[in-house]
Amino acid sequence: MLRYWLCFASAVCLAGHCGANYCRDANLCCPGRDSSCVVQKAHQNAIIEDLTDKPCYCDHACLKLGDCCPDFRETCGVMDCVVSGWGPWSHCDTSCGSGSMVRNRRVVQAPAHGGRHCPSLVQRRACQQHHGCSADSDVPLRDETAMLLPGELSVSRHFNETVDIRKNLRLRNPDDPESNSHREYCVKFEVTKVSKACHTDSDYKPLREGGTVCVLCEADALRRDLKWRCAGHGVVGHITRFYALLVPHCHGKWVRADHNPDKRSDCCLNPDFIFV
Repeated sequence: MLRYWLCFASAVCLAGHCGANYCRDANLCCPGRDSSCVVQKAHQNAIIEDLTDKPCYCDHACLKLGDCCPDFRETCGVMDCVVSGWGPWSHCDTSCGSGSMVRNRRVVQAPAHGGRHCPSLVQRRACQQHHGCSADSDVPLRDETAMLLPGELSVSRHFNETVDIRKNLRLRNPDDPESNSHREYCVKFEVTKVSKACHTDSDYKPLREGGTVCVLCEADALRRDLKWRCAGHGVVGHITRFYALLVPHCHGKWVRADHNPDKRSDCCLNPDFIFV
């Protein structure tokens, strides 16, 4: 609409070009932005009653504004950028821990005469590699995410085994005796970052930035493949991640504050959360 009024305000009507409908007929092909490079399909002072009578433009700006003459692209040699398909992903750039993979594509046809610019030719995505870690490396532990349930559920299974959500997740060790309780331990974490969703549920409100929480690793959450520990129990002094199992979008980061406290401590007897 702005260009429509600009056309009438400037009273542009190039000699011999009035009434032409195409850039080819008007012999117009202007580079860049040029509001005077216009084909009038009606007299400049006429009242436009039919939208098809509006002026059309022969400059490159019309590609973005959508008011080009019908044959502008062909007549003026407009060519959009054309790229190839994506190539294969590269190998992960690390053999231990978090890294990245890259894939590329190439320009098949460069843009010309105001055509669409080329999109990004490189893509990256995250990757994890542990096969190159040494036996004593703590990198795999830092990459783990702890899944949490409210601490009050640590005693609920004694009243009714069916309410334990971990059964549904198949994380129990049915072939292990109850004596595994001697392996239980608890961990203190200092919360460094937490999403807003955690504050919408009263059970997860202890997750406050700068606060300290205690998480209990019960026998039901012990993992044989992790050498009888809970997944995501972190590394002392390093940031790791947590995720609230019952509250969507509740997640964050924390730092393991110490080694296993005494099982008789208040931290273990009244944990804020339990590992899953």
